[in-house]
Amino acid sequence: MDLTATWRDKNAGSSIGTNFGSIPYNNVGAAAKNSEFHFSPQNSRIGFRIDGNWKDVHFIGYNEFDFLSAATPGSSGVSNGAFVPRIRLFWVDVRKGKLEFLAGQSWSMLVPNRTGISALPGDLFYSQVIDVNYMAGLTWTRQPGMRVLYHPSDKVTMGVSFENPSQYIGGSAGGSGITLPSALGALAGGQLDNTSGGVNSTPAVMPDIIGKVAFDPNSKVHFELAGLVSTFKVWNPLTNTYSTTAGGGGSINANLEVAKGLRLVTNNFYGAGGGRYLFGQAPDVVVQPDGTLKTVSSAGFVEGLELTVKKTLFYAYYGDVYINRQALVDANGKTQIGYGYTGSPNSQNRNLSEISFGFNQTIWKDAKFGAINVMGQYEWMFRDPWYVATGAPKGTHDNTIYFNLRYSLPGSMPKF
Repeated sequence: MDLTATWRDKNAGSSIGTNFGSIPYNNVGAAAKNSEFHFSPQNSRIGFRIDGNWKDVHFIGYNEFDFLSAATPGSSGVSNGAFVPRIRLFWVDVRKGKLEFLAGQSWSMLVPNRTGISALPGDLFYSQVIDVNYMAGLTWTRQPGMRVLYHPSDKVTMGVSFENPSQYIGGSAGGSGITLPSALGALAGGQLDNTSGGVNSTPAVMPDIIGKVAFDPNSKVHFELAGLVSTFKVWNPLTNTYSTTAGGGGSINANLEVAKGLRLVTNNFYGAGGGRYLFGQAPDVVVQPDGTLKTVSSAGFVEGLELTVKKTLFYAYYGDVYINRQALVDANGKTQIGYGYTGSPNSQNRNLSEISFGFNQTIWKDAKFGAINVMGQYEWMFRDPWYVATGAPKGTHDNTIYFNLRYSLPGSMPKF
């Protein structure tokens, strides 16, 4: 159970999660002039884990729900905060000897690991922050798929996953959207995902393919390499032709204990057509006037440290997202389209930067009754657009403070 208090010096209207790409500019009136403060129980989670062995096959069933969906329709919160539970994780993992198979909804295999290529939340790096959208620059999503892993030794793991694709052109969680050719505006929402429809409302050619190899020479060192391949395809109703293009990217990540209780983390991603995995802050593709697709390059990183002193965890991170421009000219030879062109809206971001630091203090813990933790986080977020009109702000920033009280039920994984 979590109770989260959130204060922002701008009224971003993004609940307890930060929509990194849509921080209000100082000239937008009430959104920039008002601060906001809210309590929320939405970061609470309900889940279970089942472990077992059958004929030398070890299996894990894992389930987790949270309450970060939109409130019940018609519920204003005046008399009742009706928050709807949603599937967060729901997967099964089976391992026999050196081979392992997982299927269901899990953290993407592109999410950096702390240990091996495990899908268990404690073995992943998605930071220690309270912000439920984590860090700008982190590659992550939770989506359905399947993966196959091979363990040649206790120190090396390699695998490939096939995950749910999306032909993404921006619009999620404050992420910048592209400008389509004037004659092909109908592609948005119908063939290209601008978040106006459901999770599977746009077509896709094939699953995203992610490969990863991880090295864990000892408990103090984790190093990994990951790669992504995505494929995008649209049909041009004006010419009755198809356009297909491939995108992808790669990550180099490490998690190192350099002194007792002190860990350094570095997570780095670059790709063309992989912006969806940067929390949707960058589009994957733009559309040229003839209806053909072109990928958008983007990069993200999270660097930081984590220090454990007795019952307190301290952390500090710096994260960044850079979105490359993909400026095009429409069929009339005059109008600019694409992403980051001269005259583009100031929602088309060039750079997003975040500094966050905080703590997690265990104030009480008992094996029979659970634990109580108190957490705090400060977050400074900055964004700047590709094009700045005369007299318009060159960028904007906000300050956010989180305070969280958490009660965790007792329980631990079985030992085999």
